[in-house]
Amino acid sequence: MGKLIYSATASLDGYIEDTSGGFRWATPDDEVHAHINDRHRGVGTFLFGRRMYETMLFWESPPDGLVPVARDWAEIWRAADKIVYSRSLERPSSERTRIEHDFQPAAVRELVAAANADVAIGGAELAGAALAAGVVDELQLHTVPIVVGGGKSWLPARVELGLELLETRAFESGFRFGRYRVASTRNLRL
Repeated sequence: MGKLIYSATASLDGYIEDTSGGFRWATPDDEVHAHINDRHRGVGTFLFGRRMYETMLFWESPPDGLVPVARDWAEIWRAADKIVYSRSLERPSSERTRIEHDFQPAAVRELVAAANADVAIGGAELAGAALAAGVVDELQLHTVPIVVGGGKSWLPARVELGLELLETRAFESGFRFGRYRVASTRNLRL
């Protein structure tokens, strides 16, 4: 049985994109990138929303000349299965990928329970739905030492999470990592 892990990189004020939709400020150096790779090396399946999937497609056929940590990430990406939740995509643009038109928490629970490896969920909207449904087991956050003042939050509104700190790490670049077990979820939506 695997765990469902929501992994993100966010600004100190909690945004994965700034007000213009940009995230270049979140580009990790080699030390942080290697840590991200190691965290995802054991993932058997990635769950993505359409926008995150389209962003990640770069790694399906990256250009030659990538630095070693980027080549390593491309191998991790290609080795894992991918499930994309989208009502507009009809077929995938990558290997080992299937399209689901609706996010079904019970089906995700079954997938994770049957998995021989961890399952990672990416994209704030999809992860927010999974958090609200109470199916996420763990949060992993790389915090960037920058305040962007607004944009897309990495966490959903109106969901209260009880968390247990499992691990922290500081990096030379100022990035910080925190890993938390989701101990409780309370949906505050009215």
